[in-house]
Amino acid sequence: MIDFDGDIKASELEPMREEITAILTMATEKDEVVVRLESPGGMVHTYGLAASQLERIKRQGVPLTVCVDKVAASGGYMMACLADKIIAAPFAILGSIGVVAQLPNFHRLLKKYDVDYEVLTAGEYKRTMTVLGENTEKGREKFIEDLEDTHLLFKEFVGEFRPQVDLEKVATGEVWFGRRSLDVNLIDELQTSDEYLIAACQDADVFTVRYEYKKNLQERLSDMSIKTADSLLVRWLGRLTNVRLLAK
Repeated sequence: MIDFDGDIKASELEPMREEITAILTMATEKDEVVVRLESPGGMVHTYGLAASQLERIKRQGVPLTVCVDKVAASGGYMMACLADKIIAAPFAILGSIGVVAQLPNFHRLLKKYDVDYEVLTAGEYKRTMTVLGENTEKGREKFIEDLEDTHLLFKEFVGEFRPQVDLEKVATGEVWFGRRSLDVNLIDELQTSDEYLIAACQDADVFTVRYEYKKNLQERLSDMSIKTADSLLVRWLGRLTNVRLLAK
């Protein structure tokens, strides 16, 4: 079992790569990899790579189960859909098969104060939208075209690994709670990860795999200082409590 708690940049991608590599040096088709996944989604390229890491498990023929207790939306669902079995809690949030991009534009504010901002490019579509310059209709149309193409790739990806899903119905950017997502085949079972893993313990050995970076001397000394300070604080509070109790 491994955990993936995703942010907008999928920061836990690097530890997960190492964890999967370690597992695949030993796992066989008789084993099972369970990923407890939590993520509201984020950048396309980072979550695309995170999904590719899970695909390594499938390519080796090892059964893959993804458990979602809270949320697996957008890039999070891109990862989850690779699983042979997706399990979710009744009120977990799933879906959001869509793409969004948003940015402010300060061109009119700069123009008000007679500030010029120039964007120089080589290549017709090197820069389609800008935060400080004036956006053109042609650039906006190209930007939307790129978003639509990314959405199409997303739908094709989900359709490849979850053919039972009606993409015309669910690839609208909407989200579903666990109970409703079961109705539209976004998941396979309603269950918490705790229930699933405890049940697995009855028939198998269950291991948690976690990759930790080797800390340098400065980081180790810093951790020791924090632990020492915490320990002293706990002792001091304990003595203060005893003094108060005796005073009563």
